[in-house]
Amino acid sequence: MLHIYCGDGKGKTTASLGLALRGAGSQMRVHIFQFMKGNESSEFLALKYVPNITVQRCNKNYGFTRNMTLQDKTEITQCHNELLQKAENLLLTHQTDMLILDEFNTAYDYPLLERQFADRMIFNRPLNVEIILTGRNPHPKFIEIADYISEIKAVRHPFEKGIKARKGIEF
Repeated sequence: MLHIYCGDGKGKTTASLGLALRGAGSQMRVHIFQFMKGNESSEFLALKYVPNITVQRCNKNYGFTRNMTLQDKTEITQCHNELLQKAENLLLTHQTDMLILDEFNTAYDYPLLERQFADRMIFNRPLNVEIILTGRNPHPKFIEIADYISEIKAVRHPFEKGIKARKGIEF
């Protein structure tokens, strides 16, 4: 089934990781591929200790897209395409039960990945694998085929008061 966690609120990644924990607790093989982010965050440090969950991401933080150079965009796109290839290989070889593509919607929207490749992977997915897409603004074609869609709406955020991201809460 295809799940989408989207919206402008905090918690899309957190929701997908809750599902990852539930799946791992049921002996599912969970693979998380994180797009757009490169900094270590507390939840991913904790996941290293959970059996049946693996995490892969780019090894560099490129920051916000508005601050990326053309070189940065080229590099992150290459990294994202490599992540997609690894994810597709897991699907084709039946080595995963749950595939989380964190911030996929954002990478797809900008576009900082090969869209045709991503389309093929999503539209030709094995139906017995749970695929979770997170990030703002999912493409309408993914909304159309999704089995679950959860929109997380921002009502209030400490950032609006100038409070910076806090370890263990925002990262």
